[in-house]
Amino acid sequence: MRLTILGGGGFRVPLVHRALLDDPAQAVTEVTLYDTDPRRVAVIASVLARQAERRTGPGRPSPVRVRVAESLDDALRGTDFVFSAIRVGGTAGRIADERIPLDAGVLGQETVGAGGVLYGLRTVPVALRIAERVAALAPDAWVVNFTNPAGIVTEAMAQVLGERVIGICDSPVGLVRRAARAAGADPDRVTYGYVGLNHLGWLRSLTAEDGTDLLKGLLSDSGALTSFEEGKLFGADWLRALGALPNEYLHYYYFRRETLASVRDASETRGEFLDQQQGGFFEAASGVSPEEAYALWERTRQEREETYMADSREASGGWQRDTCDMEEGGGYDQVALAVMRAVSGDRPARLILNVRNGTTVPQLAPEAIIETVCEVDAGGARPLPCAPLREDQLGLMLQVKAVELATVEAAEFKDRDAALRAVALHPLVDSPAVAARILERAATD
Repeated sequence: MRLTILGGGGFRVPLVHRALLDDPAQAVTEVTLYDTDPRRVAVIASVLARQAERRTGPGRPSPVRVRVAESLDDALRGTDFVFSAIRVGGTAGRIADERIPLDAGVLGQETVGAGGVLYGLRTVPVALRIAERVAALAPDAWVVNFTNPAGIVTEAMAQVLGERVIGICDSPVGLVRRAARAAGADPDRVTYGYVGLNHLGWLRSLTAEDGTDLLKGLLSDSGALTSFEEGKLFGADWLRALGALPNEYLHYYYFRRETLASVRDASETRGEFLDQQQGGFFEAASGVSPEEAYALWERTRQEREETYMADSREASGGWQRDTCDMEEGGGYDQVALAVMRAVSGDRPARLILNVRNGTTVPQLAPEAIIETVCEVDAGGARPLPCAPLREDQLGLMLQVKAVELATVEAAEFKDRDAALRAVALHPLVDSPAVAARILERAATD
């Protein structure tokens, strides 16, 4: 089976490659990397070469052949799966997405608020072109979308690819696994109910094999509840009031004042940190041996994980990530591999994915992309029914979905009115005048 990774020079590509090497089924025999930055993809190819050698042994051929494609069409032609992990505008674009809203007095974040809308406006046209080339050159391929903002990008690509594009995120599965552990259960032997949009969802049920309501017990135990990341972020009192466990990104919504203050007080934004960190890595890893490049990548990756969502942790009292919390999510690589196994007919699975709504949330259009529990097999991903959403959950979903749809419309048709709606109607933007200033500056930067 052939896999194409768009954004093949991305920093996290070695995690996907590692998962493929460790896959007992060895279903993927060839990985094609494509990136618009030749230097970055050359560095990552070097890291992959050393990683394969470390896992298969010196002198032994890798079970997963890696090649670098010269063009998008070359990368896509005849492939079975496409992982889309692009970053239009690079980390410099992310810096602008975060700084422009902050300078206007509202939150700047890669996927949330005005920053997420700006990133979506820049990314959707490229994502649509990719979808069109997939449809033309590999019509039977499945696209697994990693590209942020994942809900918006998957929404756009589904216009072309329908159900053959599936968006993924590792935040929901990490939440489920951490909550199960905190409740004293095996994460692999629980059932759960989760629904929302990408980076805006809630774990609303967690049940043991014997039918015990684990979520109810967890919410009543402050010690267990605050033993893992989401409990520390939101606090036991607020989680009990909600009666659910929110995705970590909802911290930007529920604690917007505290998080905005933390981000504005920080010496640098997350984008500025990653720009320096990754820029330094690719500079240092260019032209060195594969062993040196691999060692540099491992050290840089560990630092990246340790500093994830540092602004929200600072806003909730300041605390360091636990190693077990960092490892519990499984990562994008494991979620993507599970999707591939299921769709290829090897291993049906129940996963939290970004897919078309169908009838799961009746108040949303059937084709709207939501993030929810799905049954996945060779026929694709089918969202499962869920209990009715509470008014506050539904209201927030409807508001942010309107923002997502306006973002796609604005990007696809270059419609300024839709762009203004997308920014101004976001719950984290408090004035159409502010939204207009943000768009004006983004257009000139």
